[in-house]
Amino acid sequence: MESAFLVAVRLLPFGLVASAIGLAVQISSAPLAAVTVHLALIVTFGLWAVARMARYTDEPWLLETDLPPRWRAFWSAGMVVSFSTGLVALITLASSAALRYDPSLQFLQLLSALDIAWAGSALFLGVRWLKGTRLAWAMAIGLGVFCTWSIWNYLRIVGFGPDGAWIVDRTALMRYILPFDMAAAFIAVLALWSGARSFSASYPIEQRRPQS
Repeated sequence: MESAFLVAVRLLPFGLVASAIGLAVQISSAPLAAVTVHLALIVTFGLWAVARMARYTDEPWLLETDLPPRWRAFWSAGMVVSFSTGLVALITLASSAALRYDPSLQFLQLLSALDIAWAGSALFLGVRWLKGTRLAWAMAIGLGVFCTWSIWNYLRIVGFGPDGAWIVDRTALMRYILPFDMAAAFIAVLALWSGARSFSASYPIEQRRPQS
């Protein structure tokens, strides 16, 4: 767990330095292209981060517990998902501020990035255990593209408020974003659980060390 966490810590400065580039970007009052490209870059960074941490889930975690191997595998992957998602959150906050989005749009970008990051990370880890890294990359990228498209489509249809503000349209959210988010979440959790069950069969049988 410490090794995986340190990967996230070491990647954070790269994301923060890259975020500073946003200070030189001029954003229009209807920043559809900027928001889409920005979100795509953040999602890509998050997937790269989880790929860097993935190998640490191949070792048995939580050996001092009575949890069955499948649950230990599942929760070890869940911790890695939380590390990559937290990394994405910090970079999204920094880069959105650097791009000088309206505060409401910064909030939307954060929600979108977190939603895609955790689902993409979980899908990547689950499919990696089931079918290997290549398919994991393909499916995680596909999910990221699909979810980013749903945000783009919502903003394209609903538009922006004054100074590029996020217009909250509940009907449009239910139609263009939430169904895709729920489908992505279901697929991601199912893949992670299935992958954990499959991979846990290779966990060594460990007994808790007796207390002195």
